[in-house]
Amino acid sequence: MDSIVEQYLKQNPASAAFVRYNPIWYRYLSRNPGRIREMEKEAKIFYGKTFPQQLENLNNRIQMINMLTQVAKAMKD
Repeated sequence: MDSIVEQYLKQNPASAAFVRYNPIWYRYLSRNPGRIREMEKEAKIFYGKTFPQQLENLNNRIQMINMLTQVAKAMKD
């Protein structure tokens, strides 16, 4: 593997963990180190850090809070 890729993975433990979970990326990065940006995009999807995923997560939390307030109101009555 290229020294630049190894250094990048040492500096970014989340990316290194992603590569460990998906070993095919070892092959991709060793053959073409320029695919680091593509690997970063895949890692964001894997960890749920894309904007649509974060928005969905926020929406789920809001729905949970609404449900809990409805339950609290029902218990109060």
